[in-house]
Amino acid sequence: MKKLPIAIFALFALHLLPASPAGAQDFSEGSQAKSWGLRGEEPARFEAKVVDILCELTGNCPANCGDGRRQLGLLRSDGVLVLPTKNGQPIFTGAATDLAPFCGQDVEVDGLMVGEDIPAKLYQVQLIRPAGEGEWQKTNRWTTVWNAENPEAAKAEGPWFRKDPRILSQIEDNGYFGLGKEADEAFIKEWQ
Repeated sequence: MKKLPIAIFALFALHLLPASPAGAQDFSEGSQAKSWGLRGEEPARFEAKVVDILCELTGNCPANCGDGRRQLGLLRSDGVLVLPTKNGQPIFTGAATDLAPFCGQDVEVDGLMVGEDIPAKLYQVQLIRPAGEGEWQKTNRWTTVWNAENPEAAKAEGPWFRKDPRILSQIEDNGYFGLGKEADEAFIKEWQ
């Protein structure tokens, strides 16, 4: 429960960021991002430092950006903290796995800023490389990393989220709705 105030503060602070990292500046120049046909999407290619979001907002800064247990962000040189909520895969996973190898480093990213009716646009990073050098890397590491971390679950049939040990543990402890097994049973009984 002690982590809750930090998480709430961090989410509140994200809403204080500028509504669009693209703002007055056009970040579409040179972008190779592929359109997903999403509402309000804008190609955006820029340089930034990969940072631990909670560290930036609260000063709670574990080593190595939290070793994969924290959400990572992109801090541009103009002070804008961009929230990359998605990688380049269509399975709707976050971008932290692809950003983690670059913790604390300056990178160049290419992707899509998305959203029109939300306080801050979200970023879907599709490509990443060290700032100003090297080949672009696609942001598609999530499945490979998940399979390596969960070899037994990876062998089972079905989508990852139906067999992820972390998700199954949460369901076991708290039920499908997070309200406990009794609430699940009451709901199921009512709708049968």
